[in-house]
Amino acid sequence: MYVASVRPAERVKGKVPGTVVALGTVSLLTDVSAEMITAFMPVYLLYTLQMGYAQFGILDGLYTGATAVLRLVGGHLSDRTHRHKAVAAVGYGLSAATKLVFPAVGANAFGIGATMAADRAGKGLRTAPRDALISLATPPDRLGAAFGLHRAMDTVGALLGPLVTFLLLYQIGIVAGPVFVVSACFAVIGLIVLIAFVRENPARATKGPKPSIKAGLALLKDASYRKVTIAAAVLGLATLSDAFVFILVQKATDVPQAVLPLMPLGTALVFLAAAAPIGRLADKVGRWPVFLAGHVLLLAVYVLLLAPGSGYFGAGAALLLHGLFYAATDGVLSARVSTLVPESLRASGLSVVQTGQALTRLVSSVGFGFLLQFAAFGTAVYAAIGALVLAVVLAWRMS
Repeated sequence: MYVASVRPAERVKGKVPGTVVALGTVSLLTDVSAEMITAFMPVYLLYTLQMGYAQFGILDGLYTGATAVLRLVGGHLSDRTHRHKAVAAVGYGLSAATKLVFPAVGANAFGIGATMAADRAGKGLRTAPRDALISLATPPDRLGAAFGLHRAMDTVGALLGPLVTFLLLYQIGIVAGPVFVVSACFAVIGLIVLIAFVRENPARATKGPKPSIKAGLALLKDASYRKVTIAAAVLGLATLSDAFVFILVQKATDVPQAVLPLMPLGTALVFLAAAAPIGRLADKVGRWPVFLAGHVLLLAVYVLLLAPGSGYFGAGAALLLHGLFYAATDGVLSARVSTLVPESLRASGLSVVQTGQALTRLVSSVGFGFLLQFAAFGTAVYAAIGALVLAVVLAWRMS
């Protein structure tokens, strides 16, 4: 197993590097853009275009799975060229451009699906290089705190995005054009901040294999890294997408449909408050136990869906647990993986794990969409609970 080296001077630095703060600002602005679309799409597709759950599940799966292969490409290119910032900028730029394409495709399901896939392709390109920039700029013993701070800033954007969408819809009704244009503006500003204020880590001789896609996949020969990769993929297979969680919470609790675009805000608010302290906790007690505990919290969300008509109290409890799930898993997994791979393959190592998650979550969205379309609500929820219990047990036994 690769063990990251720690220079003595780095250990005495208690603060998170400026690179992390700058990238957090980029992610904040970009997440305003992305979460505006996330909040708008269920309302637009299910209630305006009258799509079925199966069709929605396919589009949602594309939205998640389109990142898969490009995560490997982004990780490989950034490691090989040591231009993590440049590769990330291409990804951020692609996502920004797609926001201007959405109004042009109108109500065409194929066009919406293709544009959503292109948007997520941009995310696929940028995620591993961005996380590599964070991990390479941060002492190994501060990785949990650094990723926690970044995810917290990212979540400020996730808070603001649904709120902006809600205010727009309140003022103009369910009209797609203005939502997409405002979303594009936030994405472009985020790209400008990346280019102007994020520093590239200086190229230096690093220990480890020469970067290549083959070398990145060869990391799976290491038992510890392989277990984390497989376990994360198995858990991804049993993880419902955010869109489906919010739809199910609205249906189970009987809160008004008008509240649906605001549900991501509830999850994001909890994530914002909890990401940094849980990241620090993971640094102290172990990142993998915290990661698994996060999925137990997600299991509790699924169980709450079996209490129909619980109203705002039930919705609030579900969103609280959903936010804690993200705080315990999102940045914590990246911090864990960063300690298992050499610097020369940092982005590649992160991208392999992220690709596994993206592919299994694609399967999860498509499968659950069909299940919800053709089976009873309770049957679909029980299936989700059973799958997640099995996945948590398997991941725990592999650790």
